[in-house]
Amino acid sequence: MKYTMKDVCQQTGLSYDTLKYYCKIGLIPNVSRDQNNYRLFDEYHINWINSLLCLKKCGLSIKMMQEYLKLCLQGPQSIPQRIEMLNDVQQDIKQKIEQLNDDLNYIENKLCLYQRMLNKEIPYKSNLIDKYK
Repeated sequence: MKYTMKDVCQQTGLSYDTLKYYCKIGLIPNVSRDQNNYRLFDEYHINWINSLLCLKKCGLSIKMMQEYLKLCLQGPQSIPQRIEMLNDVQQDIKQKIEQLNDDLNYIENKLCLYQRMLNKEIPYKSNLIDKYK
């Protein structure tokens, strides 16, 4: 089955302009054209675009996605380089998760503290106001 730019945008959530840009910079290879010179996509393109969207959410830049594509197009011999690249991405994500967990713990502790103050379990204390009185 063949898909138009509009179809691809609806299926992937990608904006028309972004899809056009990705095609223009070669991030979506092997896109055919119809008799009116409109781009035509297939299921492989849809799957690849969804992979790109995931990689983008994982923090990869356009340049990194282009490098990943280049490796993919080299075939199985580039699998070790792809593993290395994705391992780096995985480490970055794990660090972000750790930082987010630390941030979440801070917020949860503050909420607990404020709730205890509201319930009059502990007296109100401010590190800002009390210091300058």
